[in-house]
Amino acid sequence: MGANKTGYQILAADDEAELLDILELYLEREGIGIKKAVDGMEAMELFRREEFHLALLDIMMPRLDGFAVLRKIREVSRIPAIMLTAKDQDYDKILGLELGADDYITKPYNPLEVVARIKAQLRRNYDYWREQKEEKQELSYRGVKLNIMEGTLKRGQRNIEVTSTEFRILQMLLERPGTIFTKQQIFERVWEEPYAGDDNTVMVHISNLRKKLEEGEEGEPFIRTIKGLGYKVEKGI
Repeated sequence: MGANKTGYQILAADDEAELLDILELYLEREGIGIKKAVDGMEAMELFRREEFHLALLDIMMPRLDGFAVLRKIREVSRIPAIMLTAKDQDYDKILGLELGADDYITKPYNPLEVVARIKAQLRRNYDYWREQKEEKQELSYRGVKLNIMEGTLKRGQRNIEVTSTEFRILQMLLERPGTIFTKQQIFERVWEEPYAGDDNTVMVHISNLRKKLEEGEEGEPFIRTIKGLGYKVEKGI
């Protein structure tokens, strides 16, 4: 086994064990640790025993599928999650995003691409916070408080659980209240990848975030959709 030089460890679950073995070789070259599971139950057993920084989950697995595993993980953890599927269908992608997935890869895949996406998620979710130590630690607007260092979100006295992707989207909007951000601008900043076209990724994350922010609240929506343009945090008191 190669040394875990980065300190990161991922949980990879796929019923195709040979794919996991190949992926392990590539991750070891990058100094990233990996624990492998061939079904959803084994994945959950590993998750309960050890600390992980990212979950890579195949949707079609025996015993517990990837969606079920993601649901259970999201009950207790905000670690980034990447879904793998052999189905090139929007429904699977949208469902995964609604459950709190951060990325989505269609099989068959190039292991180099998977490793690149894993590294990108680790960089965004962990290295990013280290870089923020000298920056503003909290964004506060219209009763919403986003603590950058602690990774927490509150509206009034209510704590709100969000995924890491939702957190970064809201941070972008709160940094410039009243400014309209296009889907392309949001995608390229949050995902740090070129915007490939008009898909539902940003829309689903915004929808999830809006529901969480506005649960039990009255008045104007906190995040507004500007038809044909994009999204903004509405100015107000």
